[in-house]
Amino acid sequence: MQRLNKIANQLLPENEEKKRATVRPAASRRHRMVGILTAGGLAPCLSSAVGGLIERYTEIDPEIEILCYRYGYQGLLIGDSFKVNWEMRRRAHLLQNYGGSPIGNSRVKLKNVKDCVKRKLVKPGQNPQDVACNRLVKDGITVLHTIGGDDTNTTAARLAFHLEKKGVKLQVLGLPKTVDNDVYPVSQSLGADTAAEQGAMFFESIVNEATANPRMLIVHEVMGRHCGWLTVATAEIYRKRLKKADMLNEMGVTAMKRDVHAVYIPEMHLNMEGEGARLRAIMDEIGNVNVFISEGAASDLIIKEKEAKGEKLPRDAFGHVKLDKVNAGQWIANNLKKLIGAEKVLVQKSGYRARSSPANTFDRNLIKSCVTYAVEAAFRGESGLIGHDDQDGKLKALDFKRVKGGKPFDTGSREFRRMMFEIGQPVERTW
Repeated sequence: MQRLNKIANQLLPENEEKKRATVRPAASRRHRMVGILTAGGLAPCLSSAVGGLIERYTEIDPEIEILCYRYGYQGLLIGDSFKVNWEMRRRAHLLQNYGGSPIGNSRVKLKNVKDCVKRKLVKPGQNPQDVACNRLVKDGITVLHTIGGDDTNTTAARLAFHLEKKGVKLQVLGLPKTVDNDVYPVSQSLGADTAAEQGAMFFESIVNEATANPRMLIVHEVMGRHCGWLTVATAEIYRKRLKKADMLNEMGVTAMKRDVHAVYIPEMHLNMEGEGARLRAIMDEIGNVNVFISEGAASDLIIKEKEAKGEKLPRDAFGHVKLDKVNAGQWIANNLKKLIGAEKVLVQKSGYRARSSPANTFDRNLIKSCVTYAVEAAFRGESGLIGHDDQDGKLKALDFKRVKGGKPFDTGSREFRRMMFEIGQPVERTW
């Protein structure tokens, strides 16, 4: 949360932002066709970012044409796109009110030729990268805005490099979208804060199920394949809201019963026996236990266990095992049930609510600052991923060579260790 506050303080007031983002009309003549695509999983920033880009270009020069590709790289491969007309421009501000992507997402990996052929996005013998490049040239795209994770944005950068070798100039200006907040070298990815807030609000309802049965175990599974940031942020926001709530201890409405009793993330070793003993004591004392777990927590252990039993786990176009088949929440619930003596178990996933919600105020401000900078960068002839550099905290066009996924959550952070101390869960030293 300290990092969020630091970024929030860096966001420009509206009047300064407009002053800073002023572009001379003559500069706009260099860009006659701008492309926009969103790709990968959903996050609470896509609709806001698309609307923001349309609004900003229209403010600068309404004659700049904007082409949106439907369903990400799928639309780019098959030529499924539409031009943003005047009515869309006039009402683009309405996109701030919605989640999802107004132009559609898909998980298409251009390097996975076999998958692209299987989906009939390219013909046998065709190279998806060549097909995508040819489409960009045919459509006359000079600036491409990609809103997605590390793979979405670095894929676009490779397309620009491929075109440059053919003498075609393409600027790529990416916006970092991931609820996991695990993209190097970005301090805060768009939509992550909203996802954490929505996950916390989701559990405020689910926690009431603890009253449905004696000795109840509730497992809240949060998105996050390799990074536990979202799980931790969701727990922190939930506990912060809980501390502000009025309780009625005399009737059993206590903060202890509604609190988070355990947090399991991919970056931490999971000691089942030790946790079982600790949580059993809590169950015996208050009659229920609440666990927050990342969907990728203990995934290596779970996958190994399932494959040893002969199970064949399906993978997506990126080669990742599909986490709904790993089902970390159910696995932890099954293992903890006996250890803590739970009579009933409830596993609930907040992922779809968290990722599909409209952006909150913090993210809207972050998105607006990044979108404004992205359009400025387009007129300066720059390329890169737009975000706050985690090295110096400055908003800039980050070199794509520095961009990659899989950034782990820092388990040594002071706020995280304070929370774990408060809930009584041991954490291994990181120093």
